[in-house]
Amino acid sequence: MAVGEICNREVVVAEKTLSVVDAAQLMRKHHVGDLVVVDEKAGRKRPVGIVTDRDIVVEVVAAGVNPESLKVGDIMGPEVATVRESEGLFEALRYMRDKGVRRMPVVDSTGGLVGILTLDDLLSLLAEEMTDLAKLVSHERQREATVRT
Repeated sequence: MAVGEICNREVVVAEKTLSVVDAAQLMRKHHVGDLVVVDEKAGRKRPVGIVTDRDIVVEVVAAGVNPESLKVGDIMGPEVATVRESEGLFEALRYMRDKGVRRMPVVDSTGGLVGILTLDDLLSLLAEEMTDLAKLVSHERQREATVRT
């Protein structure tokens, strides 16, 4: 299964110049724990970073920095890990593990933002698949019991 089939296509985005306070309010408004930081060129949004609620807590609140004085670009990581929408889920999971990230913007073949893949998305999908496998085992036992009695 390709990443593009399960990623969330409703991504909350921000520009580097957005204040950290406005970023936190945007996260609260949309009930999300991250914002994908984008540059827009020729009508295409390209991910250049990601800011999480944890970034705000660790880099701003815990450090005692005035949030009014910072922009999203000041606290986002120096590099963003992205995955193409055509990439397989297990490859994406391996890449997330290698990069140590819980969220990855999903891009099309030209690098344009199309969605976001989160560890929560993958865990939900894997839980569904495990449930289906468990049901298969149960059904097989029932079928065998019916056939062999």
